Amino acid sequence: MTEAHDDPTLLFLHGAGGFREDAPLARGIAEAYGARLVMPMLSDEDTTFEAWAAPIRAALSGLGSADLVVGQSFGGSILVKVLAEREWKVRRAVLLAMPNWGEGGWGVDEYAFDGPEPGQFLVLHHCLDDEVVPFDHLALNRADLPNAAFQVHEKGGHQFEGPATALLR
Repeated sequence: MTEAHDDPTLLFLHGAGGFREDAPLARGIAEAYGARLVMPMLSDEDTTFEAWAAPIRAALSGLGSADLVVGQSFGGSILVKVLAEREWKVRRAVLLAMPNWGEGGWGVDEYAFDGPEPGQFLVLHHCLDDEVVPFDHLALNRADLPNAAFQVHEKGGHQFEGPATALLR
């Protein structure tokens, strides 16, 4: 039997090796959104697409239209490819500091987004001072996801340090 919740769920997908590092950001967004946080620990040892995609698919299958999914960095890269696989009930996804793995980006075919564009409303966020994923990856991701909204942040680094409410506007 599944436990019923009145609050929406925030599914937060951390970056590679970032389960602990991304937890404060995940908690801040969940609190700002008034959501119950679900943050599966994704493998640090096996970062193949399928090793991350399988638990992401399982988590997405439990979400409804009022829920929100956030992918941080590598978690966002895998999320966008999984969302494109089929229709999901979740209607919104936020992609934070997402690397681009295609030509002009980091050039790893396994992770490169090759469409079709997901049906969810996507918002891409990137900080100008991101020290991990270069800011120019935002333009590459916008080219791959032309229907996505985007938000540039002057400061915050890779972890979007500052008020989490800015990510939900």
